[in-house]
Amino acid sequence: MAETLTARVENALIKVINRRTGIDVVHGEQIVDVATSTEGRVRITLELSAGDDPTLARDVRQGVEGVEGVTDVRVEVKRASGVADARSAGVPIGAPAAAIAAAPRRVPLPMMPEPAAAPKPTPAPTPVAFPALGKIIAISSGKGGVGKSTVTVNIATALAKAGKHVGLLDADIYGPDIPRMMGVMVAPPVENEKIVPPEAHGVKLMSLGFMIERDQPAIWRGPIVMKIINQFLRDVKWGRLDYLFVDMPPGTGDAQLSLVQAAHLAGAVIVTTPQEVAVGDALRGAKMFERVGVPILGVVENMSWYEMPDGSKLPIFGSGGGARLALELGVPLLGEIPLYQPVREGGDSGTPIVIGAPDSPAARAMAAVAETLDR
Repeated sequence: MAETLTARVENALIKVINRRTGIDVVHGEQIVDVATSTEGRVRITLELSAGDDPTLARDVRQGVEGVEGVTDVRVEVKRASGVADARSAGVPIGAPAAAIAAAPRRVPLPMMPEPAAAPKPTPAPTPVAFPALGKIIAISSGKGGVGKSTVTVNIATALAKAGKHVGLLDADIYGPDIPRMMGVMVAPPVENEKIVPPEAHGVKLMSLGFMIERDQPAIWRGPIVMKIINQFLRDVKWGRLDYLFVDMPPGTGDAQLSLVQAAHLAGAVIVTTPQEVAVGDALRGAKMFERVGVPILGVVENMSWYEMPDGSKLPIFGSGGGARLALELGVPLLGEIPLYQPVREGGDSGTPIVIGAPDSPAARAMAAVAETLDR
């Protein structure tokens, strides 16, 4: 009798080892549920303890993707209930009870108590493919003020200069600055119920900034953010693109979750400055993408140094933070962008530095990042 798809998936999961415990995720009872469809779609619920590496979700997804008959894999991560076990507290397996009792415990985050009869949670939306949009790449940072949007517009513009078909979606709902940074401040027309994206420097653009007044605050909760991002993906006449860059808001909130639930991402690029405060926040942002199975393509360090008149480099915000973050994540450092006043001026005037001063060190560094992503 031929082996079923479910059986083949379970056999693949047995080969996925949790590095914390040394046990596979099946015998370690971390696989809560496996669901398969006749079309080859697989949905897996994985339970992670506090001490587990979040990349275990990626290992599970990659372990199942190669199974014969599988066409799509989605991994839902659940936090393990109860107090952290002895292994997550750093106590060897088989240690005596006294050692376990004396082991340091992680302080759990506060949680709301479950209602007596909690309704069944609504399953998260399944991301869909948008083949006409090419590679969808999120540009993200853990905190504001690191130049994430500046890096985004310059990477997009550099690739457009190289002949690629590029779109730029401004998902920073609360601070939509892409229209000003690209020099386009007009409301887009609508044709046949599709929004026609404005174009600047060869890049097609979509932003909430085209549709609200300059002083209008976006006071919206998650469901509204989800609807806006879905509309910008589905109801915009993007045409056929090679790349769609998504400028994310800072942090790990509704917009990030909405995007990964709405579309298959080719990956995420993490932008940071060298200082440790920015690096720490960027690390949390990167781990969020890893937890939901989105690969990190690399790290861009912005404002790496200020070039003095004598040619020496002044590291105003410290040095080496981007390289340390890339090393910790196990991804490449895509580039180090120097602090250069015309970059800021170009952002205010709508002329990216790769257009306004293409031979400057900052422009060359931006173009090199774009070229690396295009390989």
